[in-house]
Amino acid sequence: MATINYYTAEGLQKLKDELQDLKIRGRAKAADDLREARDKGDLSENAEYDAAKDAQGLLELKISKLEEVVGNARLLDESNLDSTKVLIMSKVKLKNLKNNMVLDYTLVAEEEADLAAGKISVKSPIGKGLLGKSAGDTAEITVPAGKLHFEILEISR
Repeated sequence: MATINYYTAEGLQKLKDELQDLKIRGRAKAADDLREARDKGDLSENAEYDAAKDAQGLLELKISKLEEVVGNARLLDESNLDSTKVLIMSKVKLKNLKNNMVLDYTLVAEEEADLAAGKISVKSPIGKGLLGKSAGDTAEITVPAGKLHFEILEISR
């Protein structure tokens, strides 16, 4: 059964661009690699040819999986989302109650996550722990390093 994931317009476009690039450039490079390896002689003992065939198979698998992701993707309409609760596409300002550090995160789909840009996946431990909470709530979140306690200071879109 296919999993439906919600994306921003930017995130969905990035996935489509990657898929298009793999189909055009990736397949062309794989074909060139195969052609070059085939020209080197006897295919029964040609490790380079076998490696090129394996790489082509992995490329096709990646394309297939990405096509499935794009096919099951839904564009997120932010105007219909409740801005009082933490949901996907929420910008959340948190306070770590242990060290009083204030953090800003945007909850996004798994494929759009980028910690350096402050985007965390709704499927990550912190993302899961914040979903459904309101401003002023305290969230106890279990992560591999132990338990974290956050106070939700602000939610915006």
